Amino acid sequence: MEQSSTITQALSAVGPRLKRVRTARGVTLAALSEATGISKSTLSRLEAGQRRPSLELLLPIAQAHQVPLDELVGAPEVGDPRVRLKPHAVNGNTVLPLTRQPGPLQSYKMVLPASRDTPELCTHEGYEWLYVLSGRLRLVLADHDIVLDPGEVAEFETRLPHWFGSTGDGPVEVLSLFGRQGERMHVRARPARRAPASDT
Repeated sequence: MEQSSTITQALSAVGPRLKRVRTARGVTLAALSEATGISKSTLSRLEAGQRRPSLELLLPIAQAHQVPLDELVGAPEVGDPRVRLKPHAVNGNTVLPLTRQPGPLQSYKMVLPASRDTPELCTHEGYEWLYVLSGRLRLVLADHDIVLDPGEVAEFETRLPHWFGSTGDGPVEVLSLFGRQGERMHVRARPARRAPASDT
C-alpha cells in the first residue's frame, strides 16, 4: 500500500516537473509539439496532470530537451555527480560536446592531432571563441596566420574564411564555444587598458 502511494505521488509530480523543464528552456508547447510529434493538447494535459505519463510520451520529451529520463520523472539521486560524456571522432579530430541541451550557444572540447596541419579554409554562419588548453594552435583567419599558445584566446565571425589546427609539432587541446546565430561572446571582465605614455 505504501509503495503504491509513493508511485502515485511520483507520477503526480511529473506534470509540474515537465512544465518547469520546458519553461526554464524557453520552449513553447507548440515548439515542443513540433519537436516530439506529440499534440499540443496532449502535452498541455500531461503538464496539468490530466494525462498519465508513459514512456511513449516521456522518451520523446526527454530527447527533445536532451535531459536524462530520470530527471523528468524525479528518480532519486544515486550519489554519483560525474557526467559521462561521449567523445566523437569528426574528420580525424576528437570532439567532446560539453553542452547537454540545445540552445544558441554550444561548447566543445576538441583534441586536434598533429597531422591536422594543412589549412583548408571554410566559411559558415556563426561566431566562435577558442581557448587553447595545451599544445600550439595555428589559426588562419582571412589574411591572418597566427599561432596561439596555451592560455591564449581567439574569437571571430565564422563568415570569414578560417581554419585552425596544429602547427605540426604535436596535438592541440582546445575549448570551443560556438554560437550559430553569430552572437558575440560577452566577456564580463577584461584586462584594464594601459594609460597612454606621457610625452614628458
